[in-house]
Amino acid sequence: MFFSRIRKFLFISYLTDNLLKQIVKAGENQTNNSQTPTMDKKDKRRIIKDFDKLDESIQEQIKLFYPEGFDQSLIHFTDKNGNLVSALPFETDDIYYLVRMTVSEARAIISDDDDYDDEGFLKEGSKLAFEDKYGDLDSLDDDLDEKGLID
Repeated sequence: MFFSRIRKFLFISYLTDNLLKQIVKAGENQTNNSQTPTMDKKDKRRIIKDFDKLDESIQEQIKLFYPEGFDQSLIHFTDKNGNLVSALPFETDDIYYLVRMTVSEARAIISDDDDYDDEGFLKEGSKLAFEDKYGDLDSLDDDLDEKGLID
């Protein structure tokens, strides 16, 4: 459980750092009156979406990545309208998701979900089923290790 929390913290730190770098870069480009920056082909698509509007497969992968619930892993950012938004970061091979939700919504999602037990932990049966379906997210560990974020 301890290493799972460290892995989540490092993942969120990595994603937040990259997001901040892109915001700063976009701001620099706007102040220099240059053209709108184009995304590098290597950059992932970024999607901000509500949890209930995600495909079921993405929801299941999120559950597998956050087996202890979502509320402790939310990040906060300002949207294009200047509103403070909280969201859950999640990344696939192709897409970086920010899943919009408040702390109370995150807790409600977990309490209403049959895949989680009464304490808010992913049930072992659900975890095993999702691991069989999607792998155990070892590729994420490898990516973080290559970037020097974990040992």
